[in-house]
Amino acid sequence: MLREIWKRVPSEMLLYVADHTHCPYGNRPLTEVRTFSTQIARWLRAEGAKLITVTCNTASAAALHQLRETFPCTPFVGMEPALKPAVSITRTGTVGVLATETTFQGELFASLVDRFARDVTLLTQACPGLVGLVEKDECVRARILLQRYTQPLLERGADTLVLGCTHYSFLKPQLQDVAGPSVTIIDPAPAVADQVTRMLNEKGLVRGAAEEAPAPIVACTTDRTQASQFSEQVKSLLGERVRIRVVELT
Repeated sequence: MLREIWKRVPSEMLLYVADHTHCPYGNRPLTEVRTFSTQIARWLRAEGAKLITVTCNTASAAALHQLRETFPCTPFVGMEPALKPAVSITRTGTVGVLATETTFQGELFASLVDRFARDVTLLTQACPGLVGLVEKDECVRARILLQRYTQPLLERGADTLVLGCTHYSFLKPQLQDVAGPSVTIIDPAPAVADQVTRMLNEKGLVRGAAEEAPAPIVACTTDRTQASQFSEQVKSLLGERVRIRVVELT
C-alpha cells in the first residue's frame, strides 16, 4: 500500500507505522485491534498527519468506524476486500475471499457482502500463518499453505479470488501459480491508493506547488528489535529515500 500511494503522490511526505509489537492482528480480538488502531491514529495526528490510510484489512474491519467517530476532523481511507469488482467479473458466479478471521468478523465485511455479494456464491477462507511468513520474507514457503487454503475454493468453482489482507499482495505470484491462469486474483491496493489521491484533491489537502518536490518517506516500527530488519525490507521495496524511526504508542 505504501508503494502504491507513493507512486501516485510522490510530492507528499508519507509517514508509515508498522505495529511489529502486536503483529499479526488477524487472530486478535476486535477490541484489541481497535485499541491498537486508535493509538496509532492518535500518534499520527500528533505528528501532523492530514489524512490517514488504514492499510490493514483487519484493522479497517475492526476499527474504521470507531476511528472516524473518535477523530471526526481527520479523513480516513480504509481497506476492504474488493467484492464489487470480483462480482462484476466472475464467470462461474463463485467468488473466494482470502483474509484473516478478524476481517470476516468485522461490520465492514458484513456490509460489503450485503451490498455487493447477494447474487453470487461467496466463499470465505481464513489463512492463519501467511502473514507471519511474509513478515519473515519466506514467501516461497507460503506455497504449501496457499494450496491448502485455495484448493477447497477452487473445487467449489471459484474463478475469482480476492486478497483480503495487504500482506497477501506479496504472495500474488505464488497464488496465481497455485490457482492457475484461468483464475483472476484481485488486489485492492491500487484502487485504495487511487481513493487516497481522490480524497486529497477533494478536501484540498494536496501539497502546494511551492512545496512540490520528492518528499521523504518515514517508516516507523513499534518494536525496536525489528528496526534493522524492517529498514532493509522497506528500502528493498522503496529505495534508499526512507528514514526509519522507532515509536512508542500509548
